[in-house]
This record gives sequence, structure tokens and C-alpha cells, in this order.
Amino acid sequence: MNWILLIIAGLFEVAFAACLGKAKETTGAETIYWYMGFLVCLAISMALLVRVTQVLPIGTAYAVWTGIGAVGTVLVGIIFFREPATFWRLFFITTLIASIIGLKFVSG
Repeated sequence: MNWILLIIAGLFEVAFAACLGKAKETTGAETIYWYMGFLVCLAISMALLVRVTQVLPIGTAYAVWTGIGAVGTVLVGIIFFREPATFWRLFFITTLIASIIGLKFVSG
């Protein structure tokens, strides 16, 4: 259950980064709504991270959380913000995913 909560926390990290990207593209009240979404996603992500680190090793939990955030944010950038999907970006994202999976298997 803690690993599932950690994955959800990582997805909320992706969401708060995406909110920042959308806020940059908007003006007026819409910008404020995206910043409010950022704060809500940030709070949920941090609360879940705090909860899982009471059970999982902090080093592993934090690395997985940031890894999910990094991979997810790059993918959101490629899909929604038209950032380049070069060979080397995708190669290193793949190695990051392999590292996250490896950490999961070597942790209790």
C-alpha cells in the first residue's frame, strides 16, 4: 500500500509541475487557478511523501518520488508543451525508469 501511495505522490508532483507550465501560458484569473492547482497538488504530494517515509526508507522513497516526478514531467512536457523528444532525452528517461524499478526491487 505504501508503494501505491508513493506512486500517487509522484503523480501529484507531475501535476504540480504541469500546473506551473500552464500558469506560465495563461493570464488573468486563469493563471491564479493554475497556481491554486499547483498549491493543492504540492500539498497532497508532500503529505503522501511524509506518510510513506514513516514506513519506507527515506533515501529510496525520495529517489522514487523525484524519479516519478522527473519522468512524468518530461513526458508531460513532450506531450502537452511540445518540448523536443530527442533520442538522448528518451534514452536517459528510460535509464531513469530502470533505476526507479531497481530501487523498488532492492528495498524492503
